[in-house]
Amino acid sequence: MARQVQYTFKGTTKVIAFSYDRFVDLYEAVAAAEGVDLAGFLAMEQQVAKTAKDKAAIKNFRQQAFTKMGFSNITFLRDES
Repeated sequence: MARQVQYTFKGTTKVIAFSYDRFVDLYEAVAAAEGVDLAGFLAMEQQVAKTAKDKAAIKNFRQQAFTKMGFSNITFLRDES
C-alpha cells in the first residue's frame, strides 16, 4: 500500500510518497524532500532520549525542532479507496 505524507514547509503545502524501506519516520522523509541536513538534530534527539523520563519529551522536542526548521502540519494522508 502506497503511503503519502502531507506537510507545510515555509508556507507551501506539499505531498510526497513515503516508504518505510527508505525512511525511519515521516519527519525524516519530509526533511529529505526539502534537502534539510538532520545530523545535528539526530545527535540532539539522542541526548534527549537518554535524559528524558518519557516518550512525550522526545515527541515534543521533535515537533519543536521541525517547527523551527520551517515545517508544520506533518501528517500521513488517509487512503481514500
